[in-house]
Amino acid sequence: MKYEGWPIYSEEQIRIIAAAADILSRLFGYLVPHLTPGISTAELDEIAEDFIRREGAEPAFKGYQPPFEEESYPYTLCVSINEEVVHGLPSPHRYLTSGQILTIDCGVRLEGFHADMAYTFAIGAVSPQAARLLQVTHEALWRGIAQAKAGAYTGDIGYAISEFVKSYNFAVSEQLTGHGVGEAMHMPPDVPNVGKPGKGVRLPENLVIAIEPMVHIGSRRITRGPDGWSVQTKDGSLAAHFEHTVVVRRGSPQVLTSFEPIKKALVHV
Repeated sequence: MKYEGWPIYSEEQIRIIAAAADILSRLFGYLVPHLTPGISTAELDEIAEDFIRREGAEPAFKGYQPPFEEESYPYTLCVSINEEVVHGLPSPHRYLTSGQILTIDCGVRLEGFHADMAYTFAIGAVSPQAARLLQVTHEALWRGIAQAKAGAYTGDIGYAISEFVKSYNFAVSEQLTGHGVGEAMHMPPDVPNVGKPGKGVRLPENLVIAIEPMVHIGSRRITRGPDGWSVQTKDGSLAAHFEHTVVVRRGSPQVLTSFEPIKKALVHV
């Protein structure tokens, strides 16, 4: 079924998206013990692809052709470090070091349906300001998710996120947005991280969206990184990014991805 050109999913289709989200969530928990100083981001990418394929799914990012890009994305993960906001490329020459913050963003495709998730990790001991950035961005995600109810608007989500972030004197990436997800990795509608209540796109029941605040310590301005793929803060300040795949429902939103495997794994690291 379509709503203004967007797919509204059946419960069976949502079940498949939820199964993809479960694989994705468990992948993040599986990666936690590997997030140690000295490992290369390319090695993390290899570990992730192997896990996803062993689960009978496919890496949704690998081979994905983003709009306005000449080449398809060549990796399973996006790994963004410190000032990189999104789309950092895995590399055998980039190693994790203590004190960094590391965002892992990944998508899974299962039986033709997709789920998307991101989480920013502290590698070793990080500065108090970096720790606060992670806390605020994580909470901003949940503030946005709480607004994802049938009949609400994308502006309600963006307003909840941006007002909370601004209360801590941090900045939201205004040019980077969440998106519809399901039949494709990225699809309408855009889900901005800024907005006004009651404005934007009205959310129908059973729409599936990725909500993903990206927050900077400094300026909201961004620029393309030297690798041609990564997006980083223009002033070099730290950035964090958290993302869940969410079903719009009449009551409480249904969050399909989960951070619980991460929390359980961190206890044992």
